[in-house]
Amino acid sequence: FRRVLFRSAADENELWFVLTDSEATHEKYPFAFRLTVGYRLEGDTVTVCWKVKNTDTKKMYFSIGGHPAFGCDLNHSYLTFEKNGQAVTGELTCNVIEGDGSGCLSDRQKKLDLSAGCLAMSDALFAEDALIIEDQQADAVTLLDAERKQLLTVSFEAPLFGIWSPVGKHAPFVCIEPWYGRCDRVDFGQALEEREYGNVLESGEEFSVSYQIRVW
Repeated sequence: FRRVLFRSAADENELWFVLTDSEATHEKYPFAFRLTVGYRLEGDTVTVCWKVKNTDTKKMYFSIGGHPAFGCDLNHSYLTFEKNGQAVTGELTCNVIEGDGSGCLSDRQKKLDLSAGCLAMSDALFAEDALIIEDQQADAVTLLDAERKQLLTVSFEAPLFGIWSPVGKHAPFVCIEPWYGRCDRVDFGQALEEREYGNVLESGEEFSVSYQIRVW
């Protein structure tokens, strides 16, 4: 990020970072923009804020998503899911990344069994990379320890989210990722404006969203 903005002394629990376009970003992303990312600490909750402003003279297309990682023993931890304050039971439908190393979405899906009231994590759960859960099936994910004690909850209004830990690494963490956009499907070959879950801003418009991390 190009610079750090500290708020006033009265807001010492709040910090903002700003990234604006440059010659370097134009090599990868052909739009003028201002991205502001903020972190606000209130009690036991951190709110992460995203503001994307189109400073170009043309329509801008973009995606944005979180990648927060949380320490845990992957083979002795669990996840629960909520929607509108109610526990999600039964199952969740999950899209799967193609196994060819492209990082693109396949046409395959699998079901995450929640009949036990939670999802048991393991290295095998992420053998096909990230679990991509679309269609707003949940708006809060809670991480539990081996005794199923709540550790933290990530809450969001995003249209989809990912659950991820590195394939085959037995990494001591899991990522719970609210997304406003995602990778393309393997057969996608269309224009940028036709990307699934993509976002659009007219010149001068701003996109503003946030998500929360609560530590129990």
